[in-house]
Amino acid sequence: MVATDPLADPAELAVWLGVPETDTKLVAALNAASRRFRGAVRHPVTLVAGDTVTLDGPGAYTVLLPAAPVVAVASVVLDGTTLVAGTDYEWSQDGYLRRLSTPWPAALRCLTVTYTHGYAQIPDDIQEVVIDQARAIYAVQPGVQQKTVGSQSVTFGAQAATGVTAQWSAAVEKYQLNRGDRA
Repeated sequence: MVATDPLADPAELAVWLGVPETDTKLVAALNAASRRFRGAVRHPVTLVAGDTVTLDGPGAYTVLLPAAPVVAVASVVLDGTTLVAGTDYEWSQDGYLRRLSTPWPAALRCLTVTYTHGYAQIPDDIQEVVIDQARAIYAVQPGVQQKTVGSQSVTFGAQAATGVTAQWSAAVEKYQLNRGDRA
């Protein structure tokens, strides 16, 4: 499953840039900004229906699904046995799948979950930071931006596209999953 839809409206970006929304550089910048946001938050963000994932059993009562918000859980299969919602497990919008009777086994690839996750309507704060990032990417002129002869310093335009705003960082923090597995 790969999400490829842009996370913001090309028409809004076109207004900011003063070019048609079909401008190829605009489309490329918006797609790049969307990919960066998805990579930073570690999930597709857009609505994905019927996604099936196979997970390792944690040996605990709770397992975290790899994408959120969770909209629905269609099925949970443990080692070939279909479990019953409300009797065997419960789930939360935040992506937690909790076993009700006994802990999930500590076994590899024992759990298969089919669920729907993501946003049907992308939240405004995500759209805004993606537009800002796309504007920065669009404005970058590839190649050397600065050259210093004494001490031989060279700066390339790509560096300007990698910077992020405080607003971007706040949005990533708000929507990011699996924060605890980073050093």
